[in-house]
Amino acid sequence: MNILKAIFLIFLDLFVLSSTAFGQKVTVKMGPDQFAINQLWTITITVQNDRLRNYSNFPEIKGLVKRGTSSSSSTNYVNGKMSSSQSIIQNYQAMGEGKLVVPAFEITVNDQSFSVKGKSLTVTVPTQQPRSNFQDPFQDFFQQRAPSEFIEVEADAFLALTTDKNEIYIGEGITTTLAFYVAASNRADMKFYDLGTQITGIITKIKPENSWEENFNIDNISGEPVKLKGVQYTQYKIFQATYFPLNLDTINFPSVGLKLIKYDQVKSPSFFGRNRQENYETFYSKPKTIRIKELPSHPLKDVVNVGSYKLKEAISAGKLTTGQSFNYSFEIGGTGNISAINMPKIESNKLFEFYEPNTVQNIRRSSNRVTGSKKFDYFGIPNEPGVYELGDFIQWIFFDPIQQKYDTLKSEIQLQVDGESRKNEYISSNDLGSFYDIIEDEDNQLVSIKNGMGYKIVINLFIFAILVVSIALLLKK
Repeated sequence: MNILKAIFLIFLDLFVLSSTAFGQKVTVKMGPDQFAINQLWTITITVQNDRLRNYSNFPEIKGLVKRGTSSSSSTNYVNGKMSSSQSIIQNYQAMGEGKLVVPAFEITVNDQSFSVKGKSLTVTVPTQQPRSNFQDPFQDFFQQRAPSEFIEVEADAFLALTTDKNEIYIGEGITTTLAFYVAASNRADMKFYDLGTQITGIITKIKPENSWEENFNIDNISGEPVKLKGVQYTQYKIFQATYFPLNLDTINFPSVGLKLIKYDQVKSPSFFGRNRQENYETFYSKPKTIRIKELPSHPLKDVVNVGSYKLKEAISAGKLTTGQSFNYSFEIGGTGNISAINMPKIESNKLFEFYEPNTVQNIRRSSNRVTGSKKFDYFGIPNEPGVYELGDFIQWIFFDPIQQKYDTLKSEIQLQVDGESRKNEYISSNDLGSFYDIIEDEDNQLVSIKNGMGYKIVINLFIFAILVVSIALLLKK
């Protein structure tokens, strides 16, 4: 019975709450319902027969403090079949004894969301150290303990500022990433410190002058497994943005520092007292220089956009009559500085009337690049009958840095216009009237207004005399 009772207690202590996705071998487990205040409580994510590519932040739990993460992996061969698992473990430390409640929470693993039910926890008094039969069980309480000696654990981690290119054309985008890398072999216990304030200062230092910025706005910093030179790391992206230089000045990214909390470990661990001591360490990135190249010679090299673009167009009707309005959209999409895309050039002509377009812009920042589109919606009216290629009237020139050449987006729509010519209507609509027609024939010599002053005096005296007579007649009556 004692053996059965012991087995039952072991299973009770190791009871976990699991949420497993249908069709995926992903498990989220919580630690026991009861644990001592000097023990760590854990939440474990395990992925079987697949790689743990990404996961969201572990929950913040009232009454518990996060105390670093650890990871593990295993590979098994059974009957010639291989099975593997990879786990990430979040440690929590209780702030005091008593009852705690872990609320239900959502967590994302490998881009899939999992719902985990809450549970109640009981935090008990510290567990005692194993003692020999001859040791006084109360001596630790009544004897003065020697001060603990702490040792620094070297961190196998680094801070790096990287770019997707080392040299670019003026106007071409360069994606800049600042990330913290922690090796799988790292044994130092660390956590981020006051990231919001630090990132604000870092952005101010690294943002190049005279450049347009597209910020990726990283709100949730989570680890992502990467391999660098054959070594497995966890990458924590802190900041990412794409910069588009507006002049030929060299971009110089300076060295920046990121301060982290790193714990020194006690030399002789014990159940009583502190087993680690909070300390700080600052990691520095290396400076980086990006050379800006001038665009090849071209009459429009100072005004063209730089990027890789394609045209998407649409028209309300392919057959029209003169005077009938139509809608035409010229949409430029691709990779580059979408915000800087200027309007297509429309050659001035009397065959069509094009009005100022409405503009719709969409920008996407993902996969380490900036993509999107800018659409120009035109309202037009044909004035002359005929068959026309819209590409002869509307086009957009840009420089493609990948092909390293200038290219032109031109309409491929053919428009058929029937009806009578609107040439006379166009002339009359632009006729300003006979008053303006005789301007060229009139003398432009200045004439003094003082020449008719004598007539004005006589007229004024006559009006005054009439006024006096009228007043006199009124008084007489």
